[in-house]
Amino acid sequence: MARPPDRQLRDILSTLERPVAELALALRETLLEEAPDATEKIYQNHPSAVWFGSGPKMGDMFCYVAAARSHVNLGFCRGASLPDPNHVLEGAGKAMRHIKFRSEEDLHRAFVRRYIRRAVEQAGQPEQSKRKKARSGRTGATRGS
Repeated sequence: MARPPDRQLRDILSTLERPVAELALALRETLLEEAPDATEKIYQNHPSAVWFGSGPKMGDMFCYVAAARSHVNLGFCRGASLPDPNHVLEGAGKAMRHIKFRSEEDLHRAFVRRYIRRAVEQAGQPEQSKRKKARSGRTGATRGS
């Protein structure tokens, strides 16, 4: 394991059924293979989720791994704007979407890593900056060119 889970995460996982805890750890490992520099954070108001992003603030996060009783979700903070060619994203909120994992075989679906990579790419271009450019009509070109 490239980055061992911290004590707080181990404590959370110890309260879960073993198959779900192992699935959460395996999904975490897959995510960290695709985003090795990601910051990992557990927030008190979301104690069953491990969040991943570019910094410590909730706004810096691009995805999360959340354990439920019988499955694990890989959630995408800006999932509503992610392309979903495999039609696997669930959720109806304004921003977030998730993919459910019920077994370790689900981790090996070819599209899982592509969705993670796309979320990482998306996080590199904050939505707010894109909206500001669109409103101002700026494309990087100068007048008269």
